[in-house]
Amino acid sequence: MENNDLNFDSRVPLEELKNTVTQIKEELSQVIVGQRNFMDLLIVSLLVDGHALIEGVPGIAKTITAKLFAKTLKTGFSRIQFTPDLMPSDILGTSVFNIQNSEFEFKKGPIFSNIILIDEINRAPAKTQAALFETMEERQATVDGTTYKMAEPFIVLATQNPIEQEGTYALPEAQLDRFLFKIKIDYPSVEEEVQIIQGHHERKGEKPQDKVKAVLTSKKLAEFKKNIHDVIVEEKIINYIASIITNTRNHPHLYLGASPRASIATLAASKAFAAISGRDFVIPEDVKKVLVPVLNHRVILTPEREMEGMSTENVIHMIMESVEIPR
Repeated sequence: MENNDLNFDSRVPLEELKNTVTQIKEELSQVIVGQRNFMDLLIVSLLVDGHALIEGVPGIAKTITAKLFAKTLKTGFSRIQFTPDLMPSDILGTSVFNIQNSEFEFKKGPIFSNIILIDEINRAPAKTQAALFETMEERQATVDGTTYKMAEPFIVLATQNPIEQEGTYALPEAQLDRFLFKIKIDYPSVEEEVQIIQGHHERKGEKPQDKVKAVLTSKKLAEFKKNIHDVIVEEKIINYIASIITNTRNHPHLYLGASPRASIATLAASKAFAAISGRDFVIPEDVKKVLVPVLNHRVILTPEREMEGMSTENVIHMIMESVEIPR
């Protein structure tokens, strides 16, 4: 029995990954109150090269959390504020004529970084969304017929406000599908609100980003990603994921179900959740943790259910309860 335990421990080395994740959370917790699930989902996004759409009303620390998260990594960071007059060249870059050698030189735009924070992604017009779409899906940008590869890691963290609709453009379904997660952020509880006010008071004007330091390098991140690929997934877990996703396609409350990309996203995110828990195998609870953020933006309610005030989360939970949990 002892030998089996020894082999089990050494199958995939996850101790360092787990410790690093704890360090990242500790750094963020110096400033951010609560939001544990948000932090976990951001870390998982990073570990599986997935983009995250962050939705919530203004003032609940969406942007500051994403910025501080980027600061815990020793990588490039870029922030782009989307506006209705933003053009593709504003994010991709443009060719500039160099008088000295009489040639055009490409000046890279802010999208050429590692962690890209896009504020109010639904404010930019369709042409700019299309340019972003290529970089998100292909991890490359084509400008004036030349293709430029993005550096590793490359993830987009985009925020949007669900309330304010004036001057916004709904993201096309195909682009929404390219986000690994749609993370919905709620208001803090009374206790958390007290901590937020107290923390702001005690900082005495000190900038929050000054308290957070980098704990993860690109090289170490690449190692962690390889470890996650090696996490074991039993056939019954794969069948469990497939059953849930296919259930979304014939559910009476849903007008649009999830695509196979959702199945792959669920699998990848579940493996990462297992790894950050120090486990080298996926359990049904890992799958359950990721289903709502993976499916939130990939399924559409029927107009009748939407009018009744039902949410996609309600239906996802219904489906989870209807599918037998493998043991």
